[in-house]
Amino acid sequence: MTKKIVLLVCLIVVIFGALFGTKFIQLNNAMSSRKPPPPPLVTTTKVTEERWESILSTVGTVNPVLGVIISNELAGIVSVLHVESGQTVHKGDLLIELDTSTDRANLKGLIAAEKLAQIKFDRQVKLLKNRATSKSSHDQAHAELDIARAGVLAQKSIINKKKIRAPFSGKLGIRQVSLGQYLDKGTEIIPLVSLTATIADFAFSERHFAKLKVNQEVRIQVNAYPGEVFKGKIQAINPGLHQDTRTIAVRAVIANPDEKLRAGMFADVSVITSQPRSVLTLPETAVLYNTYGENVYLVQKKDGKDTVKQHTIKTAERRHGRIVVTDGLKLDDTVVDEGHIKLRNGMAISIAKHNKN
Repeated sequence: MTKKIVLLVCLIVVIFGALFGTKFIQLNNAMSSRKPPPPPLVTTTKVTEERWESILSTVGTVNPVLGVIISNELAGIVSVLHVESGQTVHKGDLLIELDTSTDRANLKGLIAAEKLAQIKFDRQVKLLKNRATSKSSHDQAHAELDIARAGVLAQKSIINKKKIRAPFSGKLGIRQVSLGQYLDKGTEIIPLVSLTATIADFAFSERHFAKLKVNQEVRIQVNAYPGEVFKGKIQAINPGLHQDTRTIAVRAVIANPDEKLRAGMFADVSVITSQPRSVLTLPETAVLYNTYGENVYLVQKKDGKDTVKQHTIKTAERRHGRIVVTDGLKLDDTVVDEGHIKLRNGMAISIAKHNKN
């Protein structure tokens, strides 16, 4: 019985050994015939030389050089509307009129009083020449004439103030009042903005104070017109710093010939602080960042194949998707631009294309 069990166990071991041996041989043959994976596909770029000015960058707000909300100095009812929303006007153009019927009636009475005061004064002049009146009566008549004239001028001023005119040439906004509406003093009627030039208001930290000067060139970009640059110059720099933020306020006048810049736009501001200089640059996409610093994969030839070597570099300012390389690379060095994820030091690569920029 024991001999049968031993024979059965041996038979089972032989069968399983044959199965495992066959499987091992098959796996070994499969592994030996398997081709190595192709080298990862990457794009490359070269280190290029460019001419860059030194700039200070910040953000700011676009404002009009001239911009007001037209309002009325005197209360009254709107009797005539001379303009519509969005209209272009010139300095002195009549915008709206308030009702002046009562004021004109009062003016007639004041003019009549002025004429009477003039007659009395003329009479006193003749009497004084003939020594038929006193000097005090003459002076009183003269004063009454002056008061009457002042009353007429004041009433004419009231009538004139109810004719609201454009204080400067520009473009109107959206009208806020309607015909027949009663306007209290200081009611907002319509915005008026001059768009021939604009200003950009921005601020820099205290450490940049010495680099800022009046008439320095300023360039701004706004989200509404990607890639378009608007140029101007610094008009004024605040003499003191903001006590809470320790920043210095700066204002630049920006040319706006096509009237593209509008009040309230968010602006990326660059102040040019030096003449152009030669720098080595790379696309920002070529630079990797880790705890040890900034790196690139430098492309090298090894045994006739393109390989990569992880290489430490030093960089400086960034601008429009490119970055200045200050150390670690030289002109025309080739580095990987896209496809870093599968790379490791010394690996062979396949170059899909070479980016010129």
